[in-house]
Amino acid sequence: MPARSTRTPERFGLDRLSTPIGTALLVTDSTGALRALDWDDYEQRMRELLRLQLGAVDLIDQSAPSAMKAALSAYFAGDLDQLSRIEWRIAGTAFQQKVWTALSKIPAGTTMSYGALAAKIDMPRAIRAVGHANGSNPISVVLPCHRLIGADGSLVKYGGGLARKRWLLRHEGVDV
Repeated sequence: MPARSTRTPERFGLDRLSTPIGTALLVTDSTGALRALDWDDYEQRMRELLRLQLGAVDLIDQSAPSAMKAALSAYFAGDLDQLSRIEWRIAGTAFQQKVWTALSKIPAGTTMSYGALAAKIDMPRAIRAVGHANGSNPISVVLPCHRLIGADGSLVKYGGGLARKRWLLRHEGVDV
């Protein structure tokens, strides 16, 4: 019989923010850093991603920092530069961290193919792995996984649904 973990679950705050594309779930740590952002209709997936990346997690109702909520609200109101004001911290493999860091550098109003991102991180043959890491991104919108598109320019996969991806890209000025 496998030994049970005696590790105490990490405790994070869970807050909700109304946006034009649904209610966003904001998970923050004790320092106020964003640890996850997903949509209320995908809460189970978010919890599973947190579990896979961090182990046991206990989410308690707690307000996210007001500056974070203000920055997200400003982004959804059209001030696209506000996302850079949000402090975030994520766990993942070294490869995932590399992909997620590269995602954070894709400017609003632009898109990039999975292959182009793989090349950008000096791993041009890792297109599928980039796609998998992108799909495991726990901080939707802030780490802009919606800015990755297919090599042919098509909208492919988005954890929050293609309608949200389309909205986010149009909101940022991308013609899709």
